[in-house]
Amino acid sequence: MKAVIQRAVQGSVTVGEEVVAEIGRGLVILLGIAPEDNMAIAEQLADKITHLRIFEDEFGKMNLSVLDIDGEALVVSQFTLLADTSKGRRPSFIGAAKPDLAEPLVTAFTEMLNDRGVPTQGGVFGAHMKVALVNDGPVTIVMDY
Repeated sequence: MKAVIQRAVQGSVTVGEEVVAEIGRGLVILLGIAPEDNMAIAEQLADKITHLRIFEDEFGKMNLSVLDIDGEALVVSQFTLLADTSKGRRPSFIGAAKPDLAEPLVTAFTEMLNDRGVPTQGGVFGAHMKVALVNDGPVTIVMDY
């Protein structure tokens, strides 16, 4: 499982002309699922992200989590995070999980964040999405599990 976590002041997902998800201050999480990923890995990643201290405290230090700031999260499935670019010029996506495994894990991961107290919305699995965000900092963290 690979996650690109971006600290944001706002984020949204649009499919076609419809905004399907929108958050204020919090995290925009691009999530890639590999064939070997499972619910236990999703739980570990959800715990880590929920408590990841990447928001500034009153002294300007990154000491606060998304929970501490009463932030939100936006989860967007992105199989291209698992691209292999080691050969040729066209990426290979053989390292990405098939939709029948990936979709339930993305949905479960989104629910896990909600269950941990982070109001979380998601994109539309498999859809062509326009993801917008205002990155705060910028702060971007890449996590591999």
